[in-house]
Amino acid sequence: MASPQPIPATPPGPAVVAGFTPAAHAGSVFRNLDPEYRRASPWTRARLFVVGATWLASEHRVARLALATPDPQALRNNSSRATVTWIGHSTVLVQLDGLNFLTDPTWADRTGPFNGLVGVGRYTPPGIAFDDLPPIDFVLISHDHYDHLDEATVRRLARAFNPRFVVPLGLKAWLEDRGITNAVELNWGESVTIGGLEIVCTPAQHGSGRTLLDQGRRLWSSWAVLGSRRFYFAGDTGYYRHFKEIGDALGPFDLAALPIGSYTPRVIARPVHISPEEAVQALLDLRAARMLGIHWGTFALAREPYDEPPTRLAAEAARRELDPHAVWILKPGDIRGW
Repeated sequence: MASPQPIPATPPGPAVVAGFTPAAHAGSVFRNLDPEYRRASPWTRARLFVVGATWLASEHRVARLALATPDPQALRNNSSRATVTWIGHSTVLVQLDGLNFLTDPTWADRTGPFNGLVGVGRYTPPGIAFDDLPPIDFVLISHDHYDHLDEATVRRLARAFNPRFVVPLGLKAWLEDRGITNAVELNWGESVTIGGLEIVCTPAQHGSGRTLLDQGRRLWSSWAVLGSRRFYFAGDTGYYRHFKEIGDALGPFDLAALPIGSYTPRVIARPVHISPEEAVQALLDLRAARMLGIHWGTFALAREPYDEPPTRLAAEAARRELDPHAVWILKPGDIRGW
């Protein structure tokens, strides 16, 4: 396999990818594609997050997942094999065409505002220690919620590796305010190329905001990474036709990382978090050969039992008569070729 192309010091401007509608605004707030999209009020969501977290943290509701034993040296030595490693929650380490990248990285012990003083604890530690990471070339951020954008982690990544941060609109300024300047921001339907990989900003159905005052002011997205293989990262999202539009425009995908947890209480979660059953439908919409279940088993963010998402995912895959080898549930730290 040819060596990856050098990563330029200054990335070129974004290119436009056919098949997508750029994100639109309603005033200063970004809008989802679905004109019928409705979300519970910020106050209701904040109350469930803060008040409900204490009840959710019961030892009867969560339990530490068994960890794999990763081989950090193998990750550092790998220059050609496509691998994926679930580190925990929505944090995935991907190796493709000689490059290493992370999705929504968090090594935090707690997630929430004020450095985690308000929020929930992590009950399953990261599958790979931060110091065991291979050099990171770029980082994909889907949106600014605390469990997907951890300030301490991105600061540490910037110091350790100076990766390029690829983010949705509005997040470049947030990073720059924290001294992180190696970033490029994109709208839905825009792309950049890093080291020979094309990275496309694709739609998601979700929201953004780190306080009650900045709701919706920064864009949310999913991401497609296209090289010798095609990888899709859903970020956080409710179910909508965007999965099929992405599959039609950029698929078929070799691997899709899809969230399967935090789907309860359903009346609150349905617009913004897919269920395990909807993740299976998204897999089909994307025309993906296989999927990796993420966004579960790490933080106590919802009401479903910690071990329910993979059980429901397997049951739905069997009901739809899918190849069980196409639906991956990995231990944190497990390294899988794809």
